Amino acid sequence: MIDYAGLMTRAAMLRKNLGEDSSSPIDIFAMAQNIDKLTIVYYPLGENLSGMCIKGQEDNNLIAINSSMTLGRQRFSMAHEFYHLFYDDNMISVCAKKIDSGKDTERSADMFASYFLMPDAALQVRAESLAGEHPDNELTINDVIRVEQYFGVSHQAAVYRLMHTPYLSDSRGNAFLTESVRSRAETLGYSSDLYRPSPEGKKYMTYGNYISQAEQVLEQGLVSEGKYEELLMDAFRSDLVYGDETEGGDVLD
Repeated sequence: MIDYAGLMTRAAMLRKNLGEDSSSPIDIFAMAQNIDKLTIVYYPLGENLSGMCIKGQEDNNLIAINSSMTLGRQRFSMAHEFYHLFYDDNMISVCAKKIDSGKDTERSADMFASYFLMPDAALQVRAESLAGEHPDNELTINDVIRVEQYFGVSHQAAVYRLMHTPYLSDSRGNAFLTESVRSRAETLGYSSDLYRPSPEGKKYMTYGNYISQAEQVLEQGLVSEGKYEELLMDAFRSDLVYGDETEGGDVLD
């Protein structure tokens, strides 16, 4: 049986421990890069797998995110893997594409991710305000898009979570799940980035502990410059070896 109250508490406590407040939208990718001894790999993992968490020795851990899925789904997958990283005793855990499916551990990780990215009080306030603009006091598809854009989550994640509030019925929510919302979001004035996968140049990328460890062994003279570059290339970081011509020079602000 899933302990929703416990998951909500854990999500709130982890936000606090990672330096975030209890209600604001977060940059979960930047947050992940600041977790000690965590390597983050973005890689196309196929159609059915959205993420993976592998716990290594001496707290050297890895989270892999499917870069072929949408940005909103990647953000949700990262939060899902946070649950496995901090609260799951299994050494290897995988995240399926479909939300709220599979064993209780995976469903718990999904609910944790939902609470982590969309804190309950903040979501309830926003949903109540939007639903209150309509005679039936129920959210429209445009309202759902506003919610998912505000919190930076996938359409599927937003709909499932809002169906746990009084403002979106199961029948209407299930209908919304089948709707394509990218063009509708654009007509509402939003960027469509949330509904797109990583661009080709960013589909293979590694950040975090692996990169800093490679730098350390080079500085300590444990590997040659050539081996260091080989380590970076294995981590899809040719930009650190050859430079990133697409980005241009540094901009002083």
